[in-house]
Amino acid sequence: MTAQNWPNWLPLRTNLRELSPYGAPQLPADAVMNTNENPYAPSLQLAQAISDRVKQVSQNLNRYPDRDAVVLREKLAAFINTLSGTAFTSSNVWAANGSNEIIQSLFMAFGSGPVIGFTPSYSMHPLIAKTTQVQWINGTRRADFSLDIDSAIEQIRSAQPTLTFVTTPNNPTGSSITLTEIIKLAESTQGLLVIDEAYAEFSDEVSAVTLIEKYPHIVVIRTMSKAFAFAGARLGYLIANPAVIDAMFLVRLPYHLSALTQAAAEVALDFSEELLGTVAQIRMARDHMAQDLRALGLTVLPSSANFLLFTGFTAPAAQLWQSMLDRGVLIRDVGLLGHLRVTIGNEAENKKFIDSLTACLGV
Repeated sequence: MTAQNWPNWLPLRTNLRELSPYGAPQLPADAVMNTNENPYAPSLQLAQAISDRVKQVSQNLNRYPDRDAVVLREKLAAFINTLSGTAFTSSNVWAANGSNEIIQSLFMAFGSGPVIGFTPSYSMHPLIAKTTQVQWINGTRRADFSLDIDSAIEQIRSAQPTLTFVTTPNNPTGSSITLTEIIKLAESTQGLLVIDEAYAEFSDEVSAVTLIEKYPHIVVIRTMSKAFAFAGARLGYLIANPAVIDAMFLVRLPYHLSALTQAAAEVALDFSEELLGTVAQIRMARDHMAQDLRALGLTVLPSSANFLLFTGFTAPAAQLWQSMLDRGVLIRDVGLLGHLRVTIGNEAENKKFIDSLTACLGV
């Protein structure tokens, strides 16, 4: 369906008629590098451990799952504490079906006033705002897509938002902001400051979770889909002051996390060292790919994530995207004029990407 052909009898909300469904193209390709997944599958040992646990849980699928996912939240708290030297408990953690449900829940609970984010950034932020009927304000960035903190503070003071979204590392650009800059934002924000850290494991920056005790209005979104190589399980989580977590109980759907999802994620957290073991490998491949792109005469934006945004090609982005797909490489047109984004793949995928791009550019 498009905005032009909704049937007249369908009482679709007016503000939704202009929208298109979110989602990167799911097309057959030799190298799928358009969604920011980890290219390395879980080990056979982990897959077997998940299978064993799911088999055990399946014997009770006639019963509803733990509504509050207490065991999973305890394990997530322990995982974050190990990474960041914090002392969180399950009361500081909320888990949901991917970080998108976390974002939606924040809008539903705290979207009584305007919400601001600094675009280009994660495109689901304004989309979820629209679907939850929350006023979204497109904050601005510098021409190079980096975030000017002083300008952001002025924009926040002007908008007086109930929620301020900052994505670091930022998607689709890959840039990060420092903990010092987050503190400056926190000290200038009256509502909740939402730090979306979906790609934090690929960055050298200290996590904003370390600021929550001092700044209780900071909330941090994390996911198991990226560095954790667990995208298929759909598990996102929120780290926040317990008052924020309590508010999630008001807007959550009953039994929103299945028993199977909880079981799989609990087992995966027991294998966290293995799952995060590919992060250094991906970071090294990212830096090497950036060098290869520059050697082709392209401009690559600095990235602290598992993807690169690049520009400097002469063909229209859509045309180059199609030419790459014709050669079996699926990358992402993120809608930024003259830019394309590529997710770091495994060694074979990365080589095919560079070889195909070299051929497309005629270098």
